[in-house]
Amino acid sequence: MGGGAGVLAMVVVVAGIIILFKTVRMVPQGYEWTVERFGKYTHTMSPGLHFLIPVVYGVGRKINMMEQVLDVPSQDVITKDNAVVRVDGVVFFQVLDAAKAAYEVAHLEVAMIALVQTNIRTVIGSMDLDASLSQRETINAQLLNVVDQATNPWGVKVTRIEIRDIQPPRDLVDSMARQMKAEREKRAQILEAEGLRQAAILRAEGEKQAAVLDAEGRKEAAFRDAEARERQAEAEAKATTLVSQAIAEGDVQAINYFIAQKYVEAFGKLATSPNQKLVLMPMEATGVISSIAGVAELAKEAFAKQEERRPAAARGNPPPLER
Repeated sequence: MGGGAGVLAMVVVVAGIIILFKTVRMVPQGYEWTVERFGKYTHTMSPGLHFLIPVVYGVGRKINMMEQVLDVPSQDVITKDNAVVRVDGVVFFQVLDAAKAAYEVAHLEVAMIALVQTNIRTVIGSMDLDASLSQRETINAQLLNVVDQATNPWGVKVTRIEIRDIQPPRDLVDSMARQMKAEREKRAQILEAEGLRQAAILRAEGEKQAAVLDAEGRKEAAFRDAEARERQAEAEAKATTLVSQAIAEGDVQAINYFIAQKYVEAFGKLATSPNQKLVLMPMEATGVISSIAGVAELAKEAFAKQEERRPAAARGNPPPLER
C-alpha cells in the first residue's frame, strides 16, 4: 500500500507540474502565439505572461513577428531576346497578422519563395538582356509591388526584394567583353583622330599667322626700301641741281668735284663686286686728273660762249656813246 501511494503521489505531482506549465504561458518578445480551444482559433497572445485553462485551451502556432530575410534560390530565366540568365535574390518580409500567417497559408516561406521565383521569370522575361542587366532597380520595384499585393491576404508585409545576381551565359559574357573592348578602342581612335585634327588646325593657324606676319614684314621692308630709294633719288637730284646751278654760275670746281666723286664710286663698286677676286687698274692717277682737267676746259669754253651771247648790259660793260 505504501508503495502504491507513493507512486500515486508522484503521478499527481507530475500532473500538477504539467498542468502548471500548460496554464502559465510566457510569450517572448518578437513573437506572437495563437490560442486554440479544442483545435479552433480563438485569439492571439502578445509578448508577456498569460494563463490558459489546460485541456480546453492550447497554443496553436508560434509566429515570428520580426523582419526576416528569405533567400530565393537561383533559377534560369529566358529574357525577351531569348538569352538565358541565371537569377537569384533575397526577400525582406515581416508578419503583421499572426492569425492569417498561421491559418491562411501552409508553409509560408515555401509559398513566398515560389511566388517570388514566378514573378522573377515574368518580369525579366518581358525585358531584353541589356535592360535586365542595367535596370535592376526597376526589376526590384516591379517584384516588390506584385509580391506585396499577393502576400497581403497572408498577413505579411514584403518590405524589400533585391535581385542579388544576374549571370548571363559564359559565351555571352565573352561576347560582351569583346564588344566593350571594341567600343573602348573605337572611342580611343576617335579621341586620337580629334587630337590630330586639332593639332593640324592649330599648326595651320600658326603657319597662316607666320605667313601673314612675314608678308607684313616684307611689305614694311619694301616700303622702307622704296622710301630710302626715293630719299636717295631726291638727294641725288638735289645734288645734281646744285651742281648745275654752280656750273651755270661759272663755278668750275663744282663740276670737277661731281665728276671725280662719280668716278671714284664707280671704281669702288667694281672693287667690291662679289664675282671679282682680282681688279686690274691700267689707269694712273694723272690720267684721272687730266680727264678732270679736260672736262674743266670744256666747261670754261662753255662759259665763254655763254658770256659772248649775253648782251653787254648783262655783262656789265657800258654801252657805246652815240656820235
